[in-house]
Amino acid sequence: MKKEECFFLGKIVKKYSFKGEVLAKLDTDEPELYDGLESVFIDLKGNLVPFFIEHAQLHKSELLRIQFEDVVTEKDADALLKSDLYLPLSFLPKLADDKFYFHEIIGFSVIDENFGEVGEITGVNDTTAQALFEIDRDGTEILIPINDHFIKKVDKENKTILVDTPEGLIDLYVE
Repeated sequence: MKKEECFFLGKIVKKYSFKGEVLAKLDTDEPELYDGLESVFIDLKGNLVPFFIEHAQLHKSELLRIQFEDVVTEKDADALLKSDLYLPLSFLPKLADDKFYFHEIIGFSVIDENFGEVGEITGVNDTTAQALFEIDRDGTEILIPINDHFIKKVDKENKTILVDTPEGLIDLYVE
């Protein structure tokens, strides 16, 4: 399994018991969706390695307490600390038509109600306080905040996103 075929689920943040249990901080608004997992991929030195789960349950609402098969000592658990957890993209819950996962919209065209055709989404920058569409317009990068007030329509079938950005925002990049 390649990372491109997976999504980041969370990170193992600490040990829970002397029997090899660990706590994972999940990168999701709905941790309960992952309560009954059977397996995950763990990033070990750049390789995704499948780990089977004996049991997993939510712990204090945002952490998942996990007992992996064959991880039965504190030393075994130590080897997994700070490791990233991944699941195949097929495990992502289906979203409503007007919602999207960042990986889904790469290649979509962005059209602004006032400006017209803006360009093609090449990526999403979610390292800032406000996630941004990274849009290529004939070699010029345009950044538009991913904001519910700006997004008017997401057309997954035609791979377009209609936005209404503040006047002058796009002009900052193209003039």
